[in-house]
Amino acid sequence: MTSCDLLIRGARVIDGSGGASQFIDVAVDRERIVDVGECHDWQADTEIDATGLVLAPGFIDSHTHDEQAVLDTPDLVCKLSQGVTTVIAGNCGLSLAPLQPTTLLPAPFPLLGDAQVFRYPSVQAYRDALQRAPSSVNLALLTGHSSLRLDSMPDRLDRPADAEATEAMQLKLRLALQQGSIGLSTGLDYPPAQAAPTAEVLQVASVLREFKDAVYVTHMRDEADQVTQAISETLHIGQQAQVPVIISHHKCAGPANYGRSHETLAMIDSAVATQQAVSLDVYPYIASSTSLLINYVRDAESVLVAESTPHPECNGLILERIIADWQCSPEEACERLYPATAIYFQMDEQDLQRIMAHPAAMIGSDGIASMKTPHPRLWGTFPRVLGHYVREKKLFSLETAVHKMTGLTASRFALQQRGRIEIGHFADLVLFDAARIIDRATFAEPQQRCDGIVSVWVNGVPAWQNSAATGLRHGRFLTH
Repeated sequence: MTSCDLLIRGARVIDGSGGASQFIDVAVDRERIVDVGECHDWQADTEIDATGLVLAPGFIDSHTHDEQAVLDTPDLVCKLSQGVTTVIAGNCGLSLAPLQPTTLLPAPFPLLGDAQVFRYPSVQAYRDALQRAPSSVNLALLTGHSSLRLDSMPDRLDRPADAEATEAMQLKLRLALQQGSIGLSTGLDYPPAQAAPTAEVLQVASVLREFKDAVYVTHMRDEADQVTQAISETLHIGQQAQVPVIISHHKCAGPANYGRSHETLAMIDSAVATQQAVSLDVYPYIASSTSLLINYVRDAESVLVAESTPHPECNGLILERIIADWQCSPEEACERLYPATAIYFQMDEQDLQRIMAHPAAMIGSDGIASMKTPHPRLWGTFPRVLGHYVREKKLFSLETAVHKMTGLTASRFALQQRGRIEIGHFADLVLFDAARIIDRATFAEPQQRCDGIVSVWVNGVPAWQNSAATGLRHGRFLTH
């Protein structure tokens, strides 16, 4: 008999490839999967009878803003409790590193925390901090274009970068990639980058081609009336920079644009047909959440004020009611409430399902852990897909859903030996009850844990058992 640390017997194993599940055993020794199949010749320190349960690769959250959360709350229960073992952070042009701001933080930077959390002049400095105080989950970091702008041209974000600032951003991005960043993210719809022309973004993104597997991830310039133009710009940047493109939280926002996912997905399909590497992430809700900004208010059917610093009495109220009570314009209400966060009901359910079912779509939460009243996606994204959209709606198979959360994501972000149950891969694993898994987080009570997650392992170590974090924090900083 050969000894190993862990042997999981009799589970329905979904390996993350998108292929059919199998009822087999999985053996783990130290941090790796060492056998898959009929593991009769193994003797384990811990053996689990997983009859009636599903064993899958640990879920990879393709879209997060968790780089400060893993330091503040290293167990990251909001993600671990869903079966998430890896988070991709630094999205939407916002990353903690490299950035040491010398001016007031413009929206939406405060979503990540106050000025004191932006204390990492380099990716290496952030990486060192995380290695000194490991999290329960793995983290891979994108470098934010808006962070590069704020660090390189803090007094002139309302205009295009000049040659000096552009060169500074290129140098900072190159160093970030050398130190372990996996790509560049943009937030072209947010104030810090709205003035950045395509040419500026392309010049900065051109650095990516120097690094194997680096990706361009974008919160596009428009997700509403100009969504097709924004996709065209995104595809152009990817083509010219010669790098894979990932469209963040793809949506067609606002009632005037409901149904336009037919157009947007056709554009993506056409690009893929020409061999361009294009994918997207999506969260399973028809409401978005970010800073309270008037341009987003205009595209929403309804707006819920989640948190207002100067007017906490307005937390949880519909913006339309606040406007009526104050007898003011929407613009004035937003100014008076800010700094504030909001939830925007601005998407169509059929668009959401069509986007989620697209072969290139990965699952990402886009949750903001720093919010006292977060969007329920922070706690519910992955079980909502598995419970509501797979088991109840039958939108796609369980195997397809797991692929969108694991193997597909690991492939698109080039996370080596992750996202699959395969001999030699890291043992990031989740055991769950497919008949019971469901989200419990709601807009009224967003910080509710899901049902159905049994156990989670990160790099072969149990991180979640008996409905609680184990406190064993073996997550790593992942790079290419």
